[in-house]
Amino acid sequence: MASLQTLAIVKATVPVLEEYGTAITTVFYKNMFHEHPELLDIFNETNQKLGRQQTALAMTVLAAAKHLENLATLLPQVTQISHKHRALQILPEHYPIVGKHLLAAIKEVLCDAATDDILTAWAEAYDEIASIFIQIEHGMYEQAIWQGFTPFIVTAKVEAATDIAAFTVVPVNDHLVNNQTIDLSKIKLSAGQYITVKTDPVDSDHIALRHYSLYSANSDQGIQFAVRRDNRNEHNGLVSNYLHDHLAVGDTVLLSAPAGDFKLDQALMQQNDIPLVLISAGVGVTPILSMLEAQVTANPKRPIVWVYACQNQEHHAFDSEVNKLLAAAINVEKHIFYFESGQILNEAWLSNLPKLADIYVCGSMPFMESIIDSLIILDHVLDNIHYEPFGPKMSIELA
Repeated sequence: MASLQTLAIVKATVPVLEEYGTAITTVFYKNMFHEHPELLDIFNETNQKLGRQQTALAMTVLAAAKHLENLATLLPQVTQISHKHRALQILPEHYPIVGKHLLAAIKEVLCDAATDDILTAWAEAYDEIASIFIQIEHGMYEQAIWQGFTPFIVTAKVEAATDIAAFTVVPVNDHLVNNQTIDLSKIKLSAGQYITVKTDPVDSDHIALRHYSLYSANSDQGIQFAVRRDNRNEHNGLVSNYLHDHLAVGDTVLLSAPAGDFKLDQALMQQNDIPLVLISAGVGVTPILSMLEAQVTANPKRPIVWVYACQNQEHHAFDSEVNKLLAAAINVEKHIFYFESGQILNEAWLSNLPKLADIYVCGSMPFMESIIDSLIILDHVLDNIHYEPFGPKMSIELA
């Protein structure tokens, strides 16, 4: 527990962090990568160029400052971040590097306003925050199905939509992982998890790591994940285009073990009085599809409301797989929205959802924010709304 003096000083810096947080984290990343260019092999270069990671880190630091006396309040967010750290193979020895450059960035941006007392207090606060992350991530490393990045061979690659490729992979060397033969049917995956792919694209000077969601928690045939081709601007698509254009059946790819805490409420899966509402857009359907599969397998009698939005029919992902699963369920509603046809998934439509429901949402940040804001306005309990955006979380939480 931080000292009372440290708590008081850090709390007093909250208004400054609200104003200068992103400036501090921008300087932090610039200086850290200059001194430790090897870390560019871990961090997402696209998120850096677009400022997403800087904003996300600023909000995390701000939240830590606000809740330093009771960091347990932030445990769900810390756990989420820790899953990604473990998937990216961020280790305890990385934390002192981050701490050094974070304090230096505070001093550089705030200049004389960053007094010795403030820097000392933040050093103590950072050590406490880092120790929590390290402890949580230690448990995650111990529980991982395999350690580090391990080669897998692609056994299937199919087009799930015009811009989405679905991959199936198995460990190389007759299902050998870390010198142990693995029975794929005994690998325990959770619906909603993601794997992390490690690549060395020819268009980049650095290793590139990306998270991709599992579209099935059934590992009998292998680990199954989906990748959307990203061509939104000149910064995007480094890894997704490589996987779409160059990764073929018979090739190998490096993966770290599945991670993530976006998962169904296990107790509610067996109950039929609280409907399951699954809302997704675009490739956000990937983890939601795995949840649908898990629910129908565990209890097909539970009421299910399936809601999916995408650009048009060509971009409609996993349609046949979804229809097959919905056909196996007893009580189903299916709603599809094509943006090009003017079909809008808005607050007015969402008002038709049952008020007491277990709701899962996945898609882009703008989509997520719109849906969640509308659900809250419609008096849905925030604890009943679960979500997983692709990319750093920036504005829904940690405020």
